[in-house]
Amino acid sequence: MMAAIIVVATLSATAAAFVRLLGGPTQADRVIAVELMFSSAVMLAAAAAVQTGRALFLDVGIGLALVGFVGTVAWARIIDAPDRRSGS
Repeated sequence: MMAAIIVVATLSATAAAFVRLLGGPTQADRVIAVELMFSSAVMLAAAAAVQTGRALFLDVGIGLALVGFVGTVAWARIIDAPDRRSGS
C-alpha cells in the first residue's frame, strides 16, 4: 500500500516537472525540472525495491542519482558560462 502511495506522489511530481521543463521560462527552471525528474526516478526505484524486496533496484537508483547529478552540474556550467560568440 505504501509503495502505491509513493508511486502516485512521484508520478504527480514528475508530471509537474515535465510541464516546467516544456514551459520554461528560463534555463534554470529547466535544469531544476530535469533534476526533479531524476529524483523522481530514484524514488520510483526505491519504491520498486521496497515492493519487490530486491536490492538491485537500489543500485539502479544510485546510478540514476549519479547521472542526474553529473547532468545537472554540466548543464548549470553551460548556463553559467559566458557567451563566447560575442567575444566577451
